[in-house]
Amino acid sequence: MRQKIFLSTTGHGIARARQTEGGDWLRDDPIQGQQINCLASDPKNPKIIYAGSQGEGVLRSDDSGETWNPSGLNGEFVKSLAVSPHNSNTVYAGTRPASLHVSRDGGKSWEELEGFRRIPGRWWWFSPAESPFQAYVQSIGVSPTDADVLLAGIEFGAVVRSQDGGQTWSGHRKGALRDNHSLTFHQTNGDWVYQAGGSGGGASFSQDGGLTWHKNKHGLAKNYGVECAADPEKPEVWYASVAPGPGKAYGVEAEAYLYRASGGAEWQPIGWEAHPLSSMPIALLTSPTESGQLYAGLTNGEVWHSEDYGEAWQKYPFNLPPIRRSMIMIESNNRG
Repeated sequence: MRQKIFLSTTGHGIARARQTEGGDWLRDDPIQGQQINCLASDPKNPKIIYAGSQGEGVLRSDDSGETWNPSGLNGEFVKSLAVSPHNSNTVYAGTRPASLHVSRDGGKSWEELEGFRRIPGRWWWFSPAESPFQAYVQSIGVSPTDADVLLAGIEFGAVVRSQDGGQTWSGHRKGALRDNHSLTFHQTNGDWVYQAGGSGGGASFSQDGGLTWHKNKHGLAKNYGVECAADPEKPEVWYASVAPGPGKAYGVEAEAYLYRASGGAEWQPIGWEAHPLSSMPIALLTSPTESGQLYAGLTNGEVWHSEDYGEAWQKYPFNLPPIRRSMIMIESNNRG
């Protein structure tokens, strides 16, 4: 039996729920009293996890999130992380103010990708999401088929693309949502990229590796996109959560909607209760190997699971603290 481990950011640390060999669930808080903004696991070795903090750089865990150690960029506000699917030692970190850094030795040392500071039009990037209202890198995507192709999504700024490993960058890609909240490549198909955002309809996608984008809003009840994810075997099947606006997405009284799109058809509502959902699916995850599996982490700390593309749902028998933006799931054959 493969035991699952969920880790989430709480606004004041990291929460962890792990499944024992007997099937029971245990909850702990491996980091407390420290603002953690984002999480990323190594696709080749999921026990290795990175966390981005608010002013204390990057942290790294080598034991599925049980213990953590500093891993560089001390003093930086790290808002996004990505581990290359091609090389486990290559890790990208996006910060506030908007800059991009890379480590080529698993977080031991970092260098800034200075070409990111020369992106056309970045002078007007501005984020109203948090004081002091500086733009920041919300999402980083690495193509699963070309290690040199990178995408970065800026909160209320742009979606930009590099095809030389981050040395040079395009301006905003037409059709993508400027107010980026979630941006991800398909796990194996480098042509497909997905985005949820707060402008232009709520969701957008690309079928040519992020070069051109198409808004996909038909069937969505609201147009403030929060999170997205895609099926590992069927890239045309993807999911998005939306709300009327930030107050109903992240506030105590949520007005949330969860949808599935397939093959260019209109969005179809899915979920465990009638829309609107009472808590926002702020994290959406799919299995790296099993088609149809979908996991939703909510702002109230609940975690739900569907095995059939979102048709039927079961709630896990544990509650995390309220999830603040990021959740990851790993599977292990071992305890811990």
